[in-house]
Amino acid sequence: MRIIVFGANGPTGRLLVGQALAAGHDVVAVTRRPADFPLRHAQLTVFEGDVLQPDSVDTAIAGADAVLSALGVPFGKGEISTYSAGAAHIVAAMRRHEVRRVAVVSSSAVEPHAYSDGGFLFNRVLQPYVARVLGRTLYDDMRRMEALITATELDWTVVRPSGLYDLPAVTDYTVVAGHADHRFTARVDLAAALLRLAEQGSFVREVVGVVTTTDNPSMMQLLRQEAFGK
Repeated sequence: MRIIVFGANGPTGRLLVGQALAAGHDVVAVTRRPADFPLRHAQLTVFEGDVLQPDSVDTAIAGADAVLSALGVPFGKGEISTYSAGAAHIVAAMRRHEVRRVAVVSSSAVEPHAYSDGGFLFNRVLQPYVARVLGRTLYDDMRRMEALITATELDWTVVRPSGLYDLPAVTDYTVVAGHADHRFTARVDLAAALLRLAEQGSFVREVVGVVTTTDNPSMMQLLRQEAFGK
């Protein structure tokens, strides 16, 4: 299978590329900084491209069997359009080259729910602040991306992880249609779920939650790791 990975040079994207290569697939890793991409493999093409440039996206997608987007953008006060504009270019290129399978990473924060293990502080204070204040422009653009992707005739899946963190190996993670009642997702599990969606063609035209249920950090550990790099 020839798999195209957008956001390949991000933390989830690198894991996804590595897992896809280990599974024997041909992989095109799309990145604006190919010199910084750490992986080398006979079945890997590191493509210098930008999801915001339609010609670049078109060239990357030609000949694909599946397209996986692990794009990531930091929080910011200004308007964010990377997710929605990138999705528009990906959809146009897929239609042009008659590629049908696509899975895109979104976030559980685009549609916040209370979590049974979240407690008052997380459910009523922390999650609303992140979703509606700190990450408002980012999640607004993810919603636009989701609306664009889900309106197409493609074989799409929208993947909503919860709070992302790092683990050394894939766990017995959970994928469910709709909301997953758990607050954490290891990036290595998110990558594995994306690859499985490409390989198996499961959850077509569905929004899914991906969560890790073992070796979870505490909320303070997650904040230290992700916000402060400790």
